[in-house]
Amino acid sequence: MTRLLIDTCLGACQVGLFDGGQLVAGASEPMERGHQERLAPMAGDLMARAGTAFADLALVVVTIGPGSFTGLRVGLAFARGVSLASGAPLAGIGTLAALAAGVVGVAAGVIDARRGQVYVQAFEEGRPLTEPDILPLAEAVARLRGVRRGPLALIGPGAALLAEAIPDAAVDPRPAPDLAALGRLAESARPAADLRPLYLRPPDARPMAS
Repeated sequence: MTRLLIDTCLGACQVGLFDGGQLVAGASEPMERGHQERLAPMAGDLMARAGTAFADLALVVVTIGPGSFTGLRVGLAFARGVSLASGAPLAGIGTLAALAAGVVGVAAGVIDARRGQVYVQAFEEGRPLTEPDILPLAEAVARLRGVRRGPLALIGPGAALLAEAIPDAAVDPRPAPDLAALGRLAESARPAADLRPLYLRPPDARPMAS
């Protein structure tokens, strides 16, 4: 089953083509901005290199957040377009789950949410121990201390913010999920009829009052 994976939620623009959980072709470019300009050309080049037509896709999978408001909207809009054009159903993957994927033991995906807060979710062998949430740093530390049983790994672009308070944790401040880990999650992703972004808080930009 051929699945196209799209990830634009964090510090990279990533696309991957997977078959049976194995990476057929992939591309990942570090970037904080500019996902909208790069995503379509990257996906087109990827499909051409793999010799696969969009009509041959069995599933389109996209990371739905939390993360950059602009980035996740770009990825979801593009994924919806590919799904509509190809007829392939659409499925979503949480960004925090993607960060923690493949880690042995207890791991937490952690993203800097600014204003002294982080997006955080804990997992054990991929099984969620908590719900995705946005918390002040002290509350995030308390929540992770409450669920850990043994070694803890902090993974993601907010991991360093919790490292001082949990000094025995393994810290991996990667800016975006690993593409191979995303592919493994894509293999078990299930189509959703009404896929929505996971913001966890309202965007900072608001319409001006008339």
